[in-house]
Amino acid sequence: MARNTPPRTSRLARGAISGVAVARIGLARIGHSVRTPSEQAQADHEAALGRILFGALAQLRGTALKVSQMLSMHPSLLPEGIRRELARGQHQALPLNRALVGRVFRQAFGHEPEALFSRFEPTAFAAASLGQVHRAELAGHGTVAVKVQYPGIASTIASDMQLMRAALKALAHTGMPLPSAAIVDSVMDEIEATLLREVDYLQEAEELAWFAQHAAWPGVAMAQPIASHTRAQVLTQQHLEGLHLDAWLATGPTQAQRNQAGQRLWDWYLHCIFALGRVHADPHPGNFLFRPVGDGDCHLGVLDFGCTRALSPHFRACVAQAWTALLQPASPARDLQVMQAYQSLGLVGPDLGAEEFSATLPLLSAMQDWQLEPLTAEVFDFAAKKPPPLPDADQQRVLGRHMAGVPPEMPSFERMWLGLMHLLTRLGAQVRTTNPWVHRHPLATGHTHATSAR
Repeated sequence: MARNTPPRTSRLARGAISGVAVARIGLARIGHSVRTPSEQAQADHEAALGRILFGALAQLRGTALKVSQMLSMHPSLLPEGIRRELARGQHQALPLNRALVGRVFRQAFGHEPEALFSRFEPTAFAAASLGQVHRAELAGHGTVAVKVQYPGIASTIASDMQLMRAALKALAHTGMPLPSAAIVDSVMDEIEATLLREVDYLQEAEELAWFAQHAAWPGVAMAQPIASHTRAQVLTQQHLEGLHLDAWLATGPTQAQRNQAGQRLWDWYLHCIFALGRVHADPHPGNFLFRPVGDGDCHLGVLDFGCTRALSPHFRACVAQAWTALLQPASPARDLQVMQAYQSLGLVGPDLGAEEFSATLPLLSAMQDWQLEPLTAEVFDFAAKKPPPLPDADQQRVLGRHMAGVPPEMPSFERMWLGLMHLLTRLGAQVRTTNPWVHRHPLATGHTHATSAR
C-alpha cells in the first residue's frame, strides 16, 4: 500500500489484520513452549511477540500506531522485549498527498486551503501518527502552523482498541507476566479516552488556549490557536520559531544553554503537575522547540496539546506524599507513609498488611529509585542518568498479585514522567531539582501536600 494513502478504515480489513496477529501470537507460544527455558530464550520470545504486534499495528497505522507508542511507554504493563518493538511506532509517519489534504479542507470548511490562507505550503514540514503540519500565511497573523488530521482516523479508534485488547488477551495466554485483566483494561480505557481527545482538534485548541493563559512560564512559549481557521480535523495556530531537539543539539549548544533549557523544562513541568494540576502528557522530543538566546540561555516552544491530562488534588497529594516519604531513609514509619499513599491511590488494597507491603517494596525499589533519582540532589546531572531498570518476569508476577488497580491519571502521569526524564537525559542538563512540593519531611508533619498541591 502506498505511503501517501490514508490508513485502512474498513472494520473488516482491520479485523483481518488483527486476527492474523492473534493467530501468530498463539503459534509463537507453542513454539516457545517446546524450547529449553533460558533467559535468552525468554528475551527472544518477547521480541518475537513484539514484532508480531508491531507488524499488525504498522499495517493498521493511524491510531493503531499511536497505541503502539503509548503502550511502549508503560514499563509496568508489558515486558521490555515487547515494549522495545512497539517503540518503533514513534518513528513512523504517514505523509498525505495534496488531494487528500484538499479533501480534509473541503469537508471542514467547504473550501480549498488556498482560499483560506494567503499562502499555503502543500508539502508538510512535520508529521505524526495522527496528522501532519503545514506552514501558511494568514492575514493579520503572519506565519501560522496548520495541523491536518488524516482522513477517517477518528472512526478507527473503537475498533483498534477492541482489536488491541484481543491481542493483549492472547499475550496473557503465552505466559507473559502481565498485570491482572482488570488493570490492563483500565490502562486501555485510559488510552482510548486519550485518543478520543487527541483526534478532536477543537478540544486541542481549547487546551492550547488554556495552557497559553494559565501555564505561562519565563522562557516557555505556547502558540495561540486561531479559532476562525480551526475545525475538528484542522487546527491553525501561531507559528513558533526554534529547532527540534536533534537539530538543536547538532548545532553544538553550550552546557549553559542545555542547563537553562533543562531547567525550564523541569520547572514548567513541576509547576504544571503540582500547582496547576494539568499536564502536557506527551513530552517526546518532537513536541518541543529550542531557541538559543545568547551564549547562556535557551527559550522553549511547546507543541501539540492534543494529549493533556488533568490531575486531581487527591492524586497530586498522594504522589507528593509517596515521593517525599521515599526520599527518607528506610524505616517502618517511612514504609507506612508510602503504603498509605499507595492505598489511597488504589494501587494496593486496603487489606494489605504493613509487613507484607514492606516485603514487597524491594521489588519496587529499582523503578522507584530511578524515578526519584533527580530529587536526591540539589542539582542533578542528567548526563549521568541511566535508562529505566527492567523488572524480571518473577518480579512482575509478584507485583501483579499485589497491585489492586491503576488510578485513571497514572498511565498518563507515568508516560509524562518517563518522557521528561528522557528529554532531560538527551539534553545532558544539570538541573536544580529542589522544589516546595516534594522536599519536605513527611514523618515530622504526618500529613500530605493536599493544600500546597492545589
